[in-house]
Amino acid sequence: MKRVAFVMSINPGRAADYEERHNPIWPELAHALRDHGVRDYSIFHDPSTHQLFAYALIEDEARWNAIAETEVCRRWWRHMVDVMPSNPDASPVSRELREVFHLPQRGEEGMPPSEAVLSTP
Repeated sequence: MKRVAFVMSINPGRAADYEERHNPIWPELAHALRDHGVRDYSIFHDPSTHQLFAYALIEDEARWNAIAETEVCRRWWRHMVDVMPSNPDASPVSRELREVFHLPQRGEEGMPPSEAVLSTP
């Protein structure tokens, strides 16, 4: 599994539209995301800057990138083009982020099971 994060933004005055369109997303878009190995996906909004922070847990980067080639993704981009800055192909303007810190869950690679974390004499 790989964690990916990126930032996007919402056009001023369009936050309510953005949120409404995501609650819920289209079922066929949710299926496409899951079918392409997305295991967890969250988007957070900072109203003071209009910035969005997105985080996803994915199985494979190639499968993640392939989502952009699906018909439903391209339709979703066109659906969102009026609420967020977009590229000429209607994809949202985004910037990938580099992970600089991660605290793994107990039991994840490199982390001892919970019983071993705290030991008292």
